[in-house]
Amino acid sequence: MFSSASRAGFRLGRAATGTVVRRMAMSTLNSGGNGAQQAKTRTPRLRTLKRIVVGAALGGLTYTSWLMYRNRNPETQLPFDPSKKTLVLLGTGWGSTTVLKNLDTENFNVVVVSPRNYFLFTPLLPSCTVGTIENRSIMEPVRLLMRHKMREVKFYEAECTDIDAAKKQLTIERRVDADGNEVKLGEGETTTINYDYLVVGVGGTVNTFGTPGVEQHACFLKEMGDARRIRRRLMDSVESASFDDITDAERDRLLHMVVVGGGPTGIEYAGELHDFLVDDLTQWYPELADRVRITLVEALPNVLPAFDKKLIDYTQSTFKENKITILTRTMVKEVKDKSFTVQNPDGSRSEIPYGLLVWATGIKSQPVVNKIRAQFADAQTNGRGLLVDEYLRVKGAKDVWALGDCALSGYAPLAQVAAQQGKWLSRHLNRLAADNAQNPEADLHALIEEKSRPFKYSSQGSLAYIGSEKAIADLPFFNRNITAGGIATFWFWKSAYLSELFSLRNSTLVASDWVKRFFFGRDISRE
Repeated sequence: MFSSASRAGFRLGRAATGTVVRRMAMSTLNSGGNGAQQAKTRTPRLRTLKRIVVGAALGGLTYTSWLMYRNRNPETQLPFDPSKKTLVLLGTGWGSTTVLKNLDTENFNVVVVSPRNYFLFTPLLPSCTVGTIENRSIMEPVRLLMRHKMREVKFYEAECTDIDAAKKQLTIERRVDADGNEVKLGEGETTTINYDYLVVGVGGTVNTFGTPGVEQHACFLKEMGDARRIRRRLMDSVESASFDDITDAERDRLLHMVVVGGGPTGIEYAGELHDFLVDDLTQWYPELADRVRITLVEALPNVLPAFDKKLIDYTQSTFKENKITILTRTMVKEVKDKSFTVQNPDGSRSEIPYGLLVWATGIKSQPVVNKIRAQFADAQTNGRGLLVDEYLRVKGAKDVWALGDCALSGYAPLAQVAAQQGKWLSRHLNRLAADNAQNPEADLHALIEEKSRPFKYSSQGSLAYIGSEKAIADLPFFNRNITAGGIATFWFWKSAYLSELFSLRNSTLVASDWVKRFFFGRDISRE
């Protein structure tokens, strides 16, 4: 039926088709083999990565467990050594606590005197006023630090009320507790202790600038007791405003929250207050939430004067979006029980009703600092604090150092300044004491100038939370500054503060508070 030529072509086509099929089959086999080989190559890499992750997790868990065990089971300490010199630390703030944490107590007999028996992480204090963070999460007991030192450290929960520099003697008295409440102990309330070296780190107290009525009617934001009072006053105002038998004017007064001071503390409190309003009051007090007003009063031309201009503008625009009123170039002249008087930019005066007023501006020296300064009046010529030299030695005084807010060292009264001063002083005292271990009478106060470089502050930048899960950052980078603001900066703000907390315990508590607030909201109960 087919010609010979046709049959030959057919056979040729079959042969060609068979060749193509065989080649395709071989190609498929080869590609399958290469895929299998690649899969075999990837499998060991995945196993290696898995082992690294699991190993790191186990290592981190083991290290954390060891830290927790060590925290709960301190070792036996050495007793006081009469041959060692006594070093007294006044205060448990940033400077003094940093010295205590880093000081080698094997070289000294250390005594700590403070009216509060804990260190307070003040940057997160505004968060405690509305329940974002629980109070004890940012409080680190100083006895926990003391108990883990090589040698025993004595602690007196008392206030230093006087100093005799000639006799090297301190008078201490337990008159008030950490919240400012009177403590009555009967006889023997006052005692004296002697020192060889003295480190003054008592910080400062709130400066009202002589404004009438501030101490009587305003709330401060410097100690944990202040945060508790603000929280109680806030909830009192809200609950009182929920009564039906009050006028609209009175209700508006009760729901007007005022912050005096446009520095980081005032800005952060206003931001926290806004978050409390938006996240919680709108849920549990829907009939009142729309009537709450927040006003920030600042005497200077703008808020956050230490920050970059772009960050100032960003903060002000954020506050405007959040309906927080900013009154700049406005000075508070008097505070009354239910209203306060301001001097406006044009010189006129206005009276503004309020329900809660938080005073967050300015510091002044503590009474004991004034007494130290009075004993060295020729050298101490500045009434704002203790003048110190570049080695943090109090001018005119022998064997006395000062650091933190009570020391006038030429740097701003910031927590990071005090912390760096504490690290610098403890490091050089450790080295000088070790170098002169065979000479217990060595004068470390004089040797610190001969053997050490002067203290120099290195700025780590500035952070501030401005509400609505936004923060601003002004960070040094080589010879310039990097500025940032927004939600990403907010997470950087959180991570930075977590890393700066004094212990694993504090970091864990603060992180759990943030998680708890996210899922359950803030606690609105009144203590």
